[in-house]
Parts: sequence; structure tokens; C-alpha cells
Amino acid sequence: MVRSNSGRAALNLGIAASLAVFLGACGSMGSIGLSQPTPPPEPGVAPEVPASIRSDEIVGRWGLASYQNANDRARTEAAAKAQCRNPYVIGAGTHGGVIMHLADEATPQELRLKGSQSGKNYIGPEGPAGGEKDREIVSFDGRVLITRFIDPDAATRYGNMVYVRCAPKR
Repeated sequence: MVRSNSGRAALNLGIAASLAVFLGACGSMGSIGLSQPTPPPEPGVAPEVPASIRSDEIVGRWGLASYQNANDRARTEAAAKAQCRNPYVIGAGTHGGVIMHLADEATPQELRLKGSQSGKNYIGPEGPAGGEKDREIVSFDGRVLITRFIDPDAATRYGNMVYVRCAPKR
């Protein structure tokens, strides 16, 4: 029996095509019996943590002073109290924040109180807690608020900002 080359070529081509279809189907069936490695989850944005201090707790009239050296804190609190003649006013924002100045900004704007996973509180513009324009609330007891800017340059220039609550107007 004599076979022609064209018949053999057609047969080989048919076998190759069938084999390609079969192998393609096997690749798509890999998830049936074999487990495929799953890609790692995409890193998400950390959930927003509410501050443990409410904005209405710091709205009001404050005497303001600052210190660099921790030994000067008591003297600075007294100096801040004396500034109640010309108080720094922290206003209530229209979106639940407070109206204050950012470092080196002449115009006050609405800032948010933000919490962090570490338990620290911050005051700053929209964005993650501890951002470059934020200030950390170092301490707050209802009467004295101490903050420090996160930006190293601003922190060096302004030091620890001491706000002492002024007595209400009579």
C-alpha cells in the first residue's frame, strides 16, 4: 500500500490540531484537581481610627505659648495663661473639625482630629494620621493642650505648643 505525502501531512496536521485543543483544555482544567497558588492580597489602606479627643473638647479660647526644653513646661503654661488677654481661638469647623492654623500658614482652615493604631491623636488636614502637616497631641487634660508638629523643621521652630484654656467671658 502506497501513501501519498500530502495525505500524511494532512494526517499530521490533524493530529497536531487535536493535540493543541486537548492541551488547551487541560490547562483550563487545572483548577479542578490541582490547586493554583493564589496571589498575595493587595495592601489596603489602614482603616481610619477615630481620635480619643472630640473636636468640641478643644473648641474655645486659649492662651498660647511654646517651649523647647521640657524643664520649661510649667513656666510656659503660666506664660500661656497670661496670653488669655489676647486668646488664640479654636473654632468649630463646618464638617466636624476645628478651625486652626497649619505651620507657616496665615489663614486658619478646618483641620480634623485623627486617631492612630498606636493610640496617639493628631490634628491636621485630610489624610492619614501622622502626616507631614499634622501635629501630634502630646497631652490633653481638658484645661491644658500640648501639641508638637510632625514636620521636623516646624517642630524645631515652634517647639511644643502649650494651649491653656481661658476662663469663659462673663
